[in-house]
Amino acid sequence: MSTISESEKQQALQRAREHIFSTALPDAAADLCLANMTFGLAKIHYAQQHYGLPADATFVGTPDMTITRNSGRWRAGIGYGGRLSWGDGDRDMLVLDVKPNTCGMLVGGLRDQPDPRALTERLHHLHRSNLVVDGVPIKWDFGTGNHFIDVFEMAPGVSAPALPPYAFVLHASGAELRGQSEHGPGLYWDESPHWQARCEQLDTPWGPLHVLRGKAIQQYMDVYWQTEDFAIRRRDLAGRSLFGDYEPIANINHQGMTNPNEVLLGCQRTDGPQPQLLPILVRADRPAYLMHGLPNLSPDQIDRLGFRSAAEKWGVLGRLDGANVIPHGAGYSLPHLSRVRRVMQIDGARYYELERVGRQDTQIISEPKDLTCGYRDEAVVHRSVECGLGVIAAQLDPLFVLKT
Repeated sequence: MSTISESEKQQALQRAREHIFSTALPDAAADLCLANMTFGLAKIHYAQQHYGLPADATFVGTPDMTITRNSGRWRAGIGYGGRLSWGDGDRDMLVLDVKPNTCGMLVGGLRDQPDPRALTERLHHLHRSNLVVDGVPIKWDFGTGNHFIDVFEMAPGVSAPALPPYAFVLHASGAELRGQSEHGPGLYWDESPHWQARCEQLDTPWGPLHVLRGKAIQQYMDVYWQTEDFAIRRRDLAGRSLFGDYEPIANINHQGMTNPNEVLLGCQRTDGPQPQLLPILVRADRPAYLMHGLPNLSPDQIDRLGFRSAAEKWGVLGRLDGANVIPHGAGYSLPHLSRVRRVMQIDGARYYELERVGRQDTQIISEPKDLTCGYRDEAVVHRSVECGLGVIAAQLDPLFVLKT
């Protein structure tokens, strides 16, 4: 690591901060994401300069911009709820620390309302089945993390009449292929000796960054596309095993690569290869929504959101014009906290001092995985409409949730 002065570090962090373009709701979770993402972008900028590239990595934050509880991503300086880009797909640099996992949602339409007990019995037997996809034994994980199955009724008068009266949303990934196994090298660099042996570790002023270059990039992308396809078919298998012949509405990944220089971190593209409705789920006790995604961001939206000055200053206007993103959910909230007061750096570690709502005392953390979290509500959907990211096509009123 080349030595840079403290003032140069602060200038680099300020440059990184100005490459974050947030449409988020103003709350503590978004503020904490912004603070952490500043360090992640500074590290990527450092790597870009190291390889003779322009230091122009950007993060376009969607209205659900929030923390991640994945410790590896957080320590790397990666937040959640947005589109992180460090090129247009042709740069010889792939950042492994973003840890794509092919997480996504399957939305299926139903003509009849499912019986909760009968569905629970089918899920019980599915967990004990020996189903295989591409030679990979499936380990269902609907009781883990944010993975679940929700059953809804279409809200009359709000939903498009062509939609069926009921729907389910199944949230899952290709978890079996995240780490290295007999089925391949996996996607998570820190669970894969294969990628650890092929990546370059750059020791930046804010911690290490792990980068693939050359032929290893295409090898990684081949593994990624195979895993993304696996995750899509895995969700479809679960949907048909539980609900039978459902009516496909959407089956979309919201956490993964779009090219070797870009990753979606918990958001969806509105410019997919085929027009389709896009789900946004909020809290389990609140309605979900199907959205028609709109082309965004337009020049008018960029002006209205106050992004133009910084984008033109750093020459990244093209990254915003046509960002084409929309949230997939509401994101974590931190209801007992109000904002980040400051970030303290001690021996390479980062500590975030957080103000508490209505209190004079503060809370200091190194990462948010053990914070008491909630989930935001429909305000994220309304903010998405306000920003011109999409329009509501249907409201899904909750009937019951399976999480087991």
